Amino acid sequence: MKAGPFAFIRTSTFRMALVYSVLFGLFSFLLLAYLYQATVGSLRAEADQRLDAEMRALGLAYNAGGLERLEQSVIERALVPGAPFRYQLETPDGERIIGDFPNLPVSPPETIGEVSMVSLSIEMPASSGETVVTEAEGRIVRLANGDVLLVAIETGERGRIVRRITQAVTTAAPIGILLALIGGIFISRYAARRAEQLTRTTEEIVAGNLSIRAPVQGSGDEFDRLATHLNTMLEKLERLMAASRHSGDAIAHDLRSPLSRLRNRLEESLLSPMDEASARETLARTVEEVDRVLSTFNAILRLSRLDAGSEGRMVKIDLHEILDELAELYEPACEDAGLAFSHDISNPIVVLGDRELIAQAVSNLLDNAIKYTPREGMVRFTARRTSDSIVITVADDGPGIPEDMREKAKQRFYRLDAARTQSGSGLGLALADAVAELHKGHLDLFWTHEPPAHKGLKAVLTLPRDK
Repeated sequence: MKAGPFAFIRTSTFRMALVYSVLFGLFSFLLLAYLYQATVGSLRAEADQRLDAEMRALGLAYNAGGLERLEQSVIERALVPGAPFRYQLETPDGERIIGDFPNLPVSPPETIGEVSMVSLSIEMPASSGETVVTEAEGRIVRLANGDVLLVAIETGERGRIVRRITQAVTTAAPIGILLALIGGIFISRYAARRAEQLTRTTEEIVAGNLSIRAPVQGSGDEFDRLATHLNTMLEKLERLMAASRHSGDAIAHDLRSPLSRLRNRLEESLLSPMDEASARETLARTVEEVDRVLSTFNAILRLSRLDAGSEGRMVKIDLHEILDELAELYEPACEDAGLAFSHDISNPIVVLGDRELIAQAVSNLLDNAIKYTPREGMVRFTARRTSDSIVITVADDGPGIPEDMREKAKQRFYRLDAARTQSGSGLGLALADAVAELHKGHLDLFWTHEPPAHKGLKAVLTLPRDK
């Protein structure tokens, strides 16, 4: 989005805010129109109903007793205290028979029996002694003998209510629309600003800066959730990129030695006469070196599949049998290396995971423990349940890993300086860590013997327990 004070106008958030404002304005208009109709219309309908009822009552009196009965009925109704009606009864010549007006304020209909609706003004005495003019509505009819009857009802109070409602409607509608627009602009600018922050972050990422992080304001809204997920993705991506850069050098270093030995051995075999025994020995060592190289490539391939999420078939399994088999397998290996071995496997240990991957991860931890523990040391292998997880621990009496190097030790191809003298690819802990992450668990490294000894490595593989 181009920079500028009105750049937000081109954003989708502003367009949505504008649509919201229009809908809000329309809703406000319809609501106010309904209120207007419900009040003013109701007052008008009530006045019409009262006038019609009054005219019907006087019509019945006229039909029952003629003009005399009509005059009497008009007098009786006019004398009712607080009566809202005003009456006028005139002869065809315009002479007032009875009424509240000096003369008829409106023209009567020519047709006998035709009732006409009329609007008129009435002068009313005020409390100050002066007269005020108020509005009225009425019904006027010419009787059979030519006389004219007018019945009117004051609508001044209704008019004042109508004017107040009309003023309220005309005042509230623009204010409501204006507030909706202001709110829409504010919302759109806020959303556009947050979106622009995320856009700048992605532009930096495209430019190659993986250390940048999206700002999180702590509001917990969808932008914060998006920024948090983006930062998590960037952290993982940065780790993978760093591991990828390190992997190139590590692969070259770790594969150069076996390939160099393989080439030198083959070259020596070509330059010197060979009998069957030496040829077999050369071929056996050659196969050994090739197997080591293939093992490294297989580990790389498996890690790549784990990173891509294409490795692993999650099923409900009991790890007790698997771990017990590993204990039986590695106990003789420890004896051959001059090491003591102990194991304690709880039963049952149920997880949702991939049997082969978990077995490979634990095997890597046991291999490392045997590899780095000096003779007469001890390897301890335990697995236990907690309320929500399975904890598999492999502890040894080797040199251990310093605390500031433990995260690096879980990176692929990373090997401590002391480990360079040992055979291996530097992928054992990396693969175990990847398996733990795939199962939504974690791999932690500690000292086997706490200070002041600072000796041994305790690798703890924690997996979620299937409930």
